[in-house]
Amino acid sequence: MITIHHLNRSRSTRILWLLEELGIDYQRIDHQRYATTHLAPKSLHAVHPLGKAPVMVDGDITLCESSTIVDYILDKNTPNTLRPDHGTPSYYQYLEWCHFAEGSLSLPIITSGFLKMETREVIKPMDGYIAKEVHVDFSYIEDTLSKRTYFAGDNFTAADIMMTISLNMANRSGLLEGKTHTLAYLEKVQQRPAYIKAASFG
Repeated sequence: MITIHHLNRSRSTRILWLLEELGIDYQRIDHQRYATTHLAPKSLHAVHPLGKAPVMVDGDITLCESSTIVDYILDKNTPNTLRPDHGTPSYYQYLEWCHFAEGSLSLPIITSGFLKMETREVIKPMDGYIAKEVHVDFSYIEDTLSKRTYFAGDNFTAADIMMTISLNMANRSGLLEGKTHTLAYLEKVQQRPAYIKAASFG
């Protein structure tokens, strides 16, 4: 049975959500952030050298990085209901958004959060760069969701799981203001029973 090491308020919610969507049995081991620093506890370092979540253990295989774990689980799951058929246009849209969630989108979301924690008396080069990235990335997302039901087309896929958790982070930082299609999309996918269950784990 797959074991998921879950950290509260982290990307590991993606993996729990995926497993719930697929109806796959799994074991969940919870780890709690330190109350003062909000960093991951040392218990995660005992599982994986990076000390980050999610971490998946399946027999002799231990994996970190949510996108890799998503692929591993989908590769093992037959029939595959949350990934478009390989080689189709939807498949490559799926791949783009899976990588976008942890590639292009992570830097502006995380950096925006850190910048808001500082007193900014003078505009610095990083401010302008991140503002530009926020505008470009979230405009692209908004435009896509104005034309598609889900990120890879008409069907819900694991790309939506990858993107939703990133968009939740962005929403908490106030980066989705005025993005009506994106906010409507979030409200819709967060009503899925599997999401509600995964999010309840913290």
